[in-house]
Amino acid sequence: MDNERIDQIIDKHHHEASSLIQVLLEIQGENHWLPKEALARVAEKLQVPLTRVQHIATFYKAFSLVPKGRHEIHICMGTACHVRGATRVLDTVQDLTGIKPGETDLDLKFSLQTVNCLGCCALGPVMEVDGKTHGKMAPSKTAEVLKNYE
Repeated sequence: MDNERIDQIIDKHHHEASSLIQVLLEIQGENHWLPKEALARVAEKLQVPLTRVQHIATFYKAFSLVPKGRHEIHICMGTACHVRGATRVLDTVQDLTGIKPGETDLDLKFSLQTVNCLGCCALGPVMEVDGKTHGKMAPSKTAEVLKNYE
């Protein structure tokens, strides 16, 4: 992400330091991660210490300081999903993508995370891709869902 685009996002928020989290969210939304150069630019333009920007970026789980895939996969491992076969769904996703939870594939296509709950226990096991919930998942349905995210 170039400085011009970062500046546009900051301009949209009127250079207000109180908009720090929103600015970082927008950069993360477009770039899929927060490079050090982007954090430095935000600190400079918002006139906020870089240490504060880094603290925010490392505190909230929504932010990543390493490159993420274009598509984020979350597999629910909560009790309801676990007893309905979430582990088998996770194993299948790992086989199809070649990555484990916490990893991103080399093509920056997919990032995989396990989560404790996605809040839709009646649909378990649940897989979420880019915020879209896929319920009542089975290993046999996993490849079909992932094909939609080429």
